[in-house]
Amino acid sequence: MAVTTVDPAALQRALAGGQDRLRALLPGLTEEAVRAPSPLPGWSRGHVLSHIEGVGLALARQARYAQRGQLIDVYDGGRPARDAAIEAGHRRSAPQFTAALAAAMDEVEASWAALGSDDWARPVRYRDGVLLDAGLAWWRELEIHTVDLDLGPAFADWSPQFSGHVLEFLAVRIPPDVRLTLTAPDGDALFAHGSGAPVKVTGTLPDLAAWLAGRHPSVPLGGDPLPPLGPWP
Repeated sequence: MAVTTVDPAALQRALAGGQDRLRALLPGLTEEAVRAPSPLPGWSRGHVLSHIEGVGLALARQARYAQRGQLIDVYDGGRPARDAAIEAGHRRSAPQFTAALAAAMDEVEASWAALGSDDWARPVRYRDGVLLDAGLAWWRELEIHTVDLDLGPAFADWSPQFSGHVLEFLAVRIPPDVRLTLTAPDGDALFAHGSGAPVKVTGTLPDLAAWLAGRHPSVPLGGDPLPPLGPWP
């Protein structure tokens, strides 16, 4: 599998585009929309919106503190605090969501846009990595959860670069005793991973990325039965 290299300048452009797409959905939020169930089991759209707000601000502050040469936890209080914030926030009204997400996006966009070329190698607490790792995490959260809102953007809209990045990041979910090969409907080989028993699957690059992300592809994948997936890394 070829490595999809994402340089900081390309990542900043991708984040800007994804943030614009999310922001464009906010004026259309209604009470019915925020209360409706999302494709994620047990989560309404309000849950997804609350999570996007929280994770966006959490990763943006990784950038703010790293620029000062400081480290800070992704979430104060860890995962329990993150989950509690989602539960507390998902019941907000549509106008409250619109205002809160708009304010959060202002901070998120300013945080990532402020980074210079030398900043991306600064250490962060997120996975004990560097700012590029945190930026890629926000890219994944942004693109995947924008589709989870089910308000227009779809997996088919994912760029080849983003789909390739998701495949590489989530390839560890593929069982170690499987060699998974994805082939496009036109016969082109798109992706191969592992060294075990061969499993051949047909589908588009975005649809396989969606499947590895635990989502239902826009078009069912063809070929061999799909192997069970392990946990997220």
